[in-house]
Amino acid sequence: METDSYADTLLPGKHWSFVMRRNAVLRLTDIDGGANAGMLFYNPLNLAERYNAPDTLKCQHTFKLTAGHCLYSDMGRIFCSITSDTFGWHDTVCGNATKARVAEKWGATSYQTHSNDWQQNGHDSFLVEAAKYAMSRRDLAANVNWFSKVTVAEGGALAYDASAARAGAKVELRFEMDTLVLMHTCPHPLNPSAHYPRKPVRFEIFQGTAASPGDACRLSAAENGRGFENTRLYHACGCG
Repeated sequence: METDSYADTLLPGKHWSFVMRRNAVLRLTDIDGGANAGMLFYNPLNLAERYNAPDTLKCQHTFKLTAGHCLYSDMGRIFCSITSDTFGWHDTVCGNATKARVAEKWGATSYQTHSNDWQQNGHDSFLVEAAKYAMSRRDLAANVNWFSKVTVAEGGALAYDASAARAGAKVELRFEMDTLVLMHTCPHPLNPSAHYPRKPVRFEIFQGTAASPGDACRLSAAENGRGFENTRLYHACGCG
């Protein structure tokens, strides 16, 4: 394990939030295979700046997220870059399951009746974490679903690819600016499992190094070069 690191496991159907510092690395591991790690990103100094899924996809001409891609804020800056990925296809268009959808697919539960075995949903998980920072439903945005592959049929229908699940799959995010991260381990909304999926995700946080001029994420798309420059100017002006 890297020096000055912190590691833990987020159990299935749970949520957490934390601030990643500039140049720190977050490594996620799908321990058993079939996990889903929902995630949102905000500027902790200006919570109005948050992850922008449409800009992230269109400026890199992609439908999926994998190594070499950057995750953009709605201010044209880069929250983090995907520096390593053994899964290969992460979803950022399908959003979260809601309480109603979870009840429809896997039955209605509550903490009062089922204690820690209740079936939490991603939408409410994000709301709980957002409330800790005085944010609410209007502050939620389209999120990333790490370790979930979603394909598109010719007619446009979206399908969850359960065959992509792989125990031990890892993805590493290098943060280009200080970032508030909201995270949950609730099921993907399109997961076809007959039973509520209970899959943990291990996370490790450690110090990395700044992106070099020849960094693969910086060079993978022309827009990424501009995104890195926007982020550099943000720090050069004393912000963050």
